[in-house]
Amino acid sequence: MSKYWNDKVREIEPYVPGEQPKDRKYIKLNTNENPYPPSDKVLEAMKNELNGDLKLYPDPTCSELISEIANYYKLDDDEIFIGNGSDEILAFSFMTFFSKDKKILFPDISYTFYKVYAELFDLNYELIKLDDNFDIPLEELKKTNGGVIIPNPNAPTGKYINTESLKNLIEANRDSVVIIDEAYIDFGGQSMVEFIDEYDNLLVIQTLSKSRSLAGLRVGFALAHKDLIEGLNRIKNSINSYTIDRVALAGAKAAIQDTKYFEKITKKIIKTREKVVKELEKLNFRVLKSESNFLFVSHNKASGKFLYENLKDQGILVRYFDKERIDNFLRITIGTDEEMDILIEKLRLILNNN
Repeated sequence: MSKYWNDKVREIEPYVPGEQPKDRKYIKLNTNENPYPPSDKVLEAMKNELNGDLKLYPDPTCSELISEIANYYKLDDDEIFIGNGSDEILAFSFMTFFSKDKKILFPDISYTFYKVYAELFDLNYELIKLDDNFDIPLEELKKTNGGVIIPNPNAPTGKYINTESLKNLIEANRDSVVIIDEAYIDFGGQSMVEFIDEYDNLLVIQTLSKSRSLAGLRVGFALAHKDLIEGLNRIKNSINSYTIDRVALAGAKAAIQDTKYFEKITKKIIKTREKVVKELEKLNFRVLKSESNFLFVSHNKASGKFLYENLKDQGILVRYFDKERIDNFLRITIGTDEEMDILIEKLRLILNNN
């Protein structure tokens, strides 16, 4: 710990990303990456951008990408914001819409970056405890607050909340911003984007990292009433006007355009997910209902930590959370059919030898 750190750096507990070990080749089912590569059109667009124009700054407004996303979702350009991954947009959102004098609400078992940002920006917050079925108690999010943020589907549980329930939540919070983090929405749920014109306090955040196979590109986007978008731009342009580089802009635009490939691989992942659920249940796993590209599972005879460690020894990485209430669970990303077959076989062997 450096003597030059300020008090905030000393006290903060940073977000801990999933393992990215380099000691051997693993089947990586721990960070919710897409098992399939980006489309050929995306790669071609990025290659074409590798030219002398790299000496010039990228478009700070991301206008072409914004227009492409606006067209896809049938919104206006001023209802779209682009960020360096959805994590950056979340950080900007915490700075833009939440105040120190009003308590913000989010689930206790959820994306842990919410708590990190709340503490980093000295915000007052309350963790809303999931019920015994790991569902978010929406009524608890309707009490007086300075803002609400939830992932839908939730992470790490994978559970999805229907649009009617979320509309009721947004309606009950008209005096504060409700952020719906839709990183995994393309794997089975219905987006809240269609209700943006109805609710000026709704902010939807999505990413190209999951369903469009671009975790390594770092592009996310927010969709909301133009006044909310203007607020995000005021923060962004007070920190870094050029958050997205030229190559990323080209790749992201092509990814939005290539709907055929996007639909093909998301359907493939969903099909694999449903097949794996059945196989895990045959091995007596409890599998929470998932509308995401991962499963949240536990076993009544083998602990989460035991399974995690044994799978790692076998060359398979899954995510283990050493935290109260979920320390017996594993979060398993859906890989290719071949990868998931290997996972099931390894689990079978581990359980039989336990």
